[in-house]
Amino acid sequence: MQRLWSIFSQTVAICLAIIFIVATLRPAWVNQFLTKMPIIAHTQPTAMVKIQDPSDGKANLTTTIITSYAGAVELATPSVVNIYTTKKIESPFKSLPDVPSLRPFINEQHNLQKLNEPTDLGSGVIATSDGYILTNYHVVEAADSIEVALYDGRKFEGRLIGSDPDTDLAVLKIQAEELKPIAYNENEKLNVGDVVLAIGNPFGVGQTTTMGIISALGRSGLGINTYENFIQTDAAINPGNSGGALINVNGNLIGINTAIYAEDEAGGSLGIGFATPAGTALKIMQEIIDTGHVTRGWIGLEPQELTTDIAKAFELKETRGVIIASIVPNSPAEKAQLAVGDIILELDNKPIISVSQLMNEVSDLKPNTQLSLKILRSGQEQMITITLGKREES
Repeated sequence: MQRLWSIFSQTVAICLAIIFIVATLRPAWVNQFLTKMPIIAHTQPTAMVKIQDPSDGKANLTTTIITSYAGAVELATPSVVNIYTTKKIESPFKSLPDVPSLRPFINEQHNLQKLNEPTDLGSGVIATSDGYILTNYHVVEAADSIEVALYDGRKFEGRLIGSDPDTDLAVLKIQAEELKPIAYNENEKLNVGDVVLAIGNPFGVGQTTTMGIISALGRSGLGINTYENFIQTDAAINPGNSGGALINVNGNLIGINTAIYAEDEAGGSLGIGFATPAGTALKIMQEIIDTGHVTRGWIGLEPQELTTDIAKAFELKETRGVIIASIVPNSPAEKAQLAVGDIILELDNKPIISVSQLMNEVSDLKPNTQLSLKILRSGQEQMITITLGKREES
């Protein structure tokens, strides 16, 4: 036994010595051998692609490319629902005089309209295991009845808990068991170029997944909502996708699909879609669940972008900040003695670069919050302390 162990140890030592010598004198041979070894520890189907190293033009490097996002889709799709809303229409013939000769015509038209009550299509995201669902406000606006269809075919009546038209978000509640809330990781960082997947019910054809990338972050000034801070994506988003989920390759929620850019009334996807960031949507949802509405700070002024023409008129050297165009009487801005023509440069030491940024910063704060504004008045910088009021609900 001792002799066998001695032979084994000597063999191992010789093999290690050979590997060391080859790795030192011919490292390319080792690299070539390793690249041919199968790699099996991937959570997603992948492919190995060889890329030539530009440093010497000889050595081959390898990179891993994900060839399927089925795992992410499988994780997220049970949490995305289809929403059907019905709005009743009052018959225009209801106010006509009761003339016997007109009764057959009126009854026929009235019954035809009842049969053709419009059903709007949309999507939603299961946010909690006890049945709270996030969707867009415009999906359920003025609806007389709401039906929620789950991924497994079950259907439930949806109850509107509350809404926030300023961000086009609404919260529904269903009474159902075995619900799977969508995964969300607040620590995940979003980057332009990240691969994303949009899940929803476009044109009512059924749950559909499309793929694209994050095209831009922090999109605002689009005139879609009062408060805008959109994720822009080229993942196909069509009518019916509204309120659905925008997820990353890990299957985690990153946004609520909200709007698309379209040049015609058909509203087809042109590769420019917008989603409300998940962090914003979930924060608003929780406030609606807790209080039934969203409370925002209010400063009481109308800001305007500082263009080059305005800067030239005010003899300014640069176009930073926003200018006050008007002030609401008896508002926090008036009480703080702000004036038309003042230029807001900073809010609590944070530079202000656009109207949308200022509005978003203020709306994130609660009424009675005190903050400091750095303004430019008559060419002189000043510090103003202001106490926010409460913005009236839309």
